Amino acid sequence: MIGSREELEARETALASEFGSQDPLPRPANWGGYILRPHRLEFWQGRPSRLHDRIVYELEGSAWRRSRLAP
Repeated sequence: MIGSREELEARETALASEFGSQDPLPRPANWGGYILRPHRLEFWQGRPSRLHDRIVYELEGSAWRRSRLAP
């Protein structure tokens, strides 16, 4: 856990000075990852009244369009 914003910034500064000139950064041999390229994202915020907020973002070309969905 990180105790404060200052601690987070101090860690970032230390890592940048240690690895700043390395591209790509070193990583363990067993490291893996995924690249996600979403075209549609929906955010849902539930409410006790069941009148939930549903916001959807859809990628159109290189711009995101935002709209509200029915609860």
